[in-house]
Amino acid sequence: MSGGYDEYGSHEGATDSFWEVGNYKRTVKRIDDGNRLCNDLMNCIQERAKIEKAYAQQLTDWSKRWRQLVDKGPQYGSVEQAWVAMMGEAEKVSDLHTDMKNQLMNIDFEKVKNWQKDSYHKQMMGGFKETKEAEEGFKKAQKPWAKKLKEVEVAKKSYHMACKEEKLAATREANIKGEGTTPAEQRKIQDKLDKCKQDSQKTKEKYEKVLDELNNCTPQYMENMEQVFNQCQQFEEKRLSFLREVLLDVKRHLDLTENQNYVTIYRDLERAITSASPEEDLKWFSNIHGPGMHMNWPRFEEYNPDLIHSISKKDKSKRFNDDVMLTSVKAPAGKVQAEDGGSVSSYDKNQAYSSNEWSDDEQKGIHSGSDTNGGSNPFDEESGEGVRVKALYDYEGQEQDELSFKAGTD
Repeated sequence: MSGGYDEYGSHEGATDSFWEVGNYKRTVKRIDDGNRLCNDLMNCIQERAKIEKAYAQQLTDWSKRWRQLVDKGPQYGSVEQAWVAMMGEAEKVSDLHTDMKNQLMNIDFEKVKNWQKDSYHKQMMGGFKETKEAEEGFKKAQKPWAKKLKEVEVAKKSYHMACKEEKLAATREANIKGEGTTPAEQRKIQDKLDKCKQDSQKTKEKYEKVLDELNNCTPQYMENMEQVFNQCQQFEEKRLSFLREVLLDVKRHLDLTENQNYVTIYRDLERAITSASPEEDLKWFSNIHGPGMHMNWPRFEEYNPDLIHSISKKDKSKRFNDDVMLTSVKAPAGKVQAEDGGSVSSYDKNQAYSSNEWSDDEQKGIHSGSDTNGGSNPFDEESGEGVRVKALYDYEGQEQDELSFKAGTD
C-alpha cells in the first residue's frame, strides 16, 4: 500500500493531531523541505558573493579613475597625498571584499553543498532515502493501531444502527397497542422489539470489546510512533545545528570589523589625512610658484666683446639658415620680416616669391636652383643668383668673410 491509510477512513471527532491516521506526513515532508532549504541557502550565499564581487570591482574602478583625476588635477602637497590615500583605502577594501567573496563561495557554499550531498541520498525512482525510511517507519508503527481503529469504527457504526432499529421497533410497538391490532400482530411486533434489543446488546458488547483492544494497543502505538518521530527529530536537529553553524561562518566572513586588516586600513587612512599640513603646502607653493621663487633681478652689465667672439661658426651658420638665408628661396623657419614691415608665415613667404613684384631674372634665379631636398648648399660660391631679403636686426661682421647690415635694409 502507498500513500497513508486512507483505506481505513477517518473516525468521528478526528482532529489535526499527530496521532491521527496519516498526520505523520507533515513530519516526513519536513525532510524534503530540509533539502530544499539547503538549496535556498546556497543560492542566498551565491547571490551575496556576486554582490561582494561587484562591489569590489566598483571600488577598484572608482579608485583608478579618481587617482588619475587627482594626479592630473591642480591639488598639491600633503593634502593631495591624503586625498590619494582614500584611493588606497578603496583598493585595500576591494581586496577584502574579493576575499569575502572567495570565502563565501569556496568555504560556506561548498560546506553546505557537501553536507547536503552526505545527508540526502537520492533514489533511482525519485525522492530521498531518508524520506522513504521515515515514511515506512511511520506506516509500520501506525498500521496495527489503524487497523484496530477501523474495527472500532465498524463496531460503533453497527451498534448505532442496532440502537436505531431498537428505537423504531419500540415506537412501533407503542403505537400498535392503541390501534386495536390482533394479538398475533402484537406478538410479532413484540418479537421484533426483543430481537432489536438483543442485536443492540450484541453490537454494544462487540463495540466495547474492539474499543478495549484499541485502547490496549494504543501505548505500543504511541511508543512506536514516537520512536520514528524522534529519529526524524534527530535528523532535523542535525540540519538546524548545521544551518546555525554555517550562518555563523557567513557572519564571520561578512563582519569586517573582526578583520584586523580592515581596522588597519582605516587607522592608516586617518593617519594619512591628519598628517596633511595646509601650512606646509602653502609654504611649498610659495617657494615653488610664489614670492619664494629665485629671481634674476636686472642689473648693470658691462659690454663684453668676448661673448660675441664665443659664437662658433656653426652657430652663426645655423642662425643665418633660420633667419636671413641670403641665397636660398627656402622660407625661413617660423615667421620672417616682410618688406612692408609685417611678418608672414613660411607659407605666405613662399607665396610672395611667386608674385609679380619679382623680376624675370629674379624668378629665373629662384626656379633654376635645386630643391631643398638633396639640393646644393645655397652658401656655396658657385650657387645661383641670390634673392633680395630684408635684415631683421643690426649685425656687424666679426670675421673677414662676414657681412655687416642694419635692421630694415635690403
